[in-house]
Amino acid sequence: MNMTENLDVQSPSKDFTEEQKGYLKGFVHGLQAVAQEAPSRGAVSFCEVEPDPVSATRRYPGHGRGRLISEEQVKQDQHPLDSWELLLQHARENKKPEKENIFRFKWHGLFHLTPNADGFMARIRIPAGQLRSFQVREIAHMSRELASGFVDITTRANIQLRVFQIKDAPEVLRRLQGVGLFTRGAGADNVRNITCNPTAGLDPHEWMDASPFAHGLSQMILNSREFYDLPRKFNVAFDGGGMIGVVEDTNDIGMRICRVRELQPDGSYVERLMFRVALGGITGHKTFAQDFGILVQPSDAVRVCAAMIRVFIEHGNRTDRKKARLKYLLEEKGLDWFREETEKLFGGRLRRLEGLPVTNPPHPPLHSHIGIHPQKQPGKFYVGVMIPVGRMTFEQMLKLADLADRHGSGELRTTVWQNLLLPNIAERDLEAVKRALVAMGFHWHASSLCGGLIACTGNAYCKFSMSDTKGHALALAKHLEANLDLDQPINIHLTGCPHSCAQHYIGDIGLLGTAARENGQRVEGYHVFVGGGFGDDQTLGRQILNAVPESRLPDAIEALLRGYLAQRHTGERFHAFCARTSVKELQTLVISDRLATGSDELAASMVKIR
Repeated sequence: MNMTENLDVQSPSKDFTEEQKGYLKGFVHGLQAVAQEAPSRGAVSFCEVEPDPVSATRRYPGHGRGRLISEEQVKQDQHPLDSWELLLQHARENKKPEKENIFRFKWHGLFHLTPNADGFMARIRIPAGQLRSFQVREIAHMSRELASGFVDITTRANIQLRVFQIKDAPEVLRRLQGVGLFTRGAGADNVRNITCNPTAGLDPHEWMDASPFAHGLSQMILNSREFYDLPRKFNVAFDGGGMIGVVEDTNDIGMRICRVRELQPDGSYVERLMFRVALGGITGHKTFAQDFGILVQPSDAVRVCAAMIRVFIEHGNRTDRKKARLKYLLEEKGLDWFREETEKLFGGRLRRLEGLPVTNPPHPPLHSHIGIHPQKQPGKFYVGVMIPVGRMTFEQMLKLADLADRHGSGELRTTVWQNLLLPNIAERDLEAVKRALVAMGFHWHASSLCGGLIACTGNAYCKFSMSDTKGHALALAKHLEANLDLDQPINIHLTGCPHSCAQHYIGDIGLLGTAARENGQRVEGYHVFVGGGFGDDQTLGRQILNAVPESRLPDAIEALLRGYLAQRHTGERFHAFCARTSVKELQTLVISDRLATGSDELAASMVKIR
C-alpha cells in the first residue's frame, strides 16, 4: 500500500501553520520519492529518507553559487556547538578526533595540534584584552597542572594554552568558565576575539573609551547562536583613539572614533563623537579595510556591527573557501549593496558621510605599547610590559598576577602586539615594578628592535607553518641588538605561512616562512618584505628577497638596516626610506654589504625578484 495515498499533499489541514504546512509538504514528497525508487520493498524506512536537497544546499542565498564545500557540509550534518557530547566521549576514551571532529571542536575553542604536537590547544577569548589577576592565576595553574607550562599572547590579544590531552579538555573548559573566561567560537568560522585599545578608560589622549562596545558585541555573540555559522572567520576592532592602536584597518570591521562638525538649524555648529566604519580588511590577502562612507552613533555601534555580520552570514560564499571572507563579498556585490542590506537588518537608515567635516584622531607612534605612561587618573600610571614574542611561563604569569595585586588594581590587559599592560600603578611603586619585571625575565623598556617584534605560533605547534618563527625571531633580535644601534623604532613581523597570522605585509620588515636551499639541502627560510605599515603609514610591504635560508637571515637583515642607516635622511624612519627606494636599490644594500656576501644561494635569492 502506498503510505501517502491518504494524505492530501496539495491541501494540508487548515489548522496547521504555514511553517508546519511547508514541513509536511517536504516530508511527504521525500517519502513519495523513496517509495518510487524502491517499489519492491513494499514499505519505506525512515532511515532511508535523505534531507531535502534544496534546503540542504540553499539555507542561505550565498549557497546558490554551487555545491557546498566540505566544511559547510560538516556544519549542516551537525552544528558544531552541538558536539559537546561527542567531545565528552572523546575525552572519556582519550581518543584522537577524526578530521570532521577536529573542525567541530574548534567551535569550543579547541585545536588539535597534530602532526606537530600530540595534544590540543585552547584559545581563550579576552574581550577588549581585559583580564583580572585571579583569571591569570587560574590560567597559570592550568598550564602547570594540565598543559605545557607556558602560554602565548596572540595578535588578537587572545591567550593560547597548550599542550594538553583530549581527556583533559572538559576540565580545561570548566575551569576557564569558572573564572569567567570562554573559548567558544575562538576558531574556525566564527567572530573572533573583539579587540579595542588596551588603554581604554585609562589613556589621557583617547577620545572615547571603546571597551563598552567590545564587551557589548562580545556578549551579543556569546549569547546568540546565529553568530556561530559564518562562511569564514570574522574580525572586529573598535578604536577610541589614544596612544596605543588596535590596527583596526586590518579587520573585517574596523570602527574608529572621529569628531563630526554638524551645522544646526540656528546656524551654530556642534561637534559629535561618532564611529567611522571601514570594511573588508585582510592583509594576508593584500587588502586593508576600505571606508564604508557612513558614520555611526556610539549608541548604535553594537547593533550596526551585528547587522553587518548578519549580512555576511546570509550572503557570504559557502562554496569556495578561498572566497569566503567579507572582502570577496564586497568585491562581488559592492559597498552600496552591502549598505542597503545592512540597513534592512539594522532597521533604519545609516548616516552617510557625505562631505561632513570630520576630524580623525592621530595614529599613535610605533612601540607606544611599551614603557611607563601617565593615565588620565591623577597619580596613576600604566606599564607596557615587553614579553618576547608573547610567550609566558606559568611562573611568570603568577608573578605578574601578584604584581598587579600588590602595586595595581588587580587588572592586566593584553594587546595585539603580543605584550600586556599593568594599569593603575602609583608613582611611588614604579621602581619596584620595574625591578620585578626585569627579575622575572621581562622588561618595561624595549629597544627600537624588540619593541615591535611579532611572531606567529610557528611550526612547533602549527601544521601550516614552514618555520620556527618564534625561535628565529628571538635569534634575529639577539643578533641585531648586538650589532646595530637603531634610534628609530622598527616593526619586524615573522609569520610561518601565507595565512599571515603575524601580518607580515604590514611590518617594516615582514618575513614569510618558506622552504629554502642551503648547500644543496632543504632548510627553513623566509621571503623578505619591506616597507609595510598601517594607520597613517598604510602600505603593503614589497618583497625584495626570495627564500633566504634562516642561517643567512640575520646577516641579510643587518646589511639592509646598515644600508638604511648610511643612506637615510636625518631622522628618517625605515618605512619612509623604503617608500623612496626601489626594490633593486634595496637588494643592492644587502648584496653589497661585506656581511651578506659569500653565499651564492643568498645572491640568487635577490635577483629572482623584479
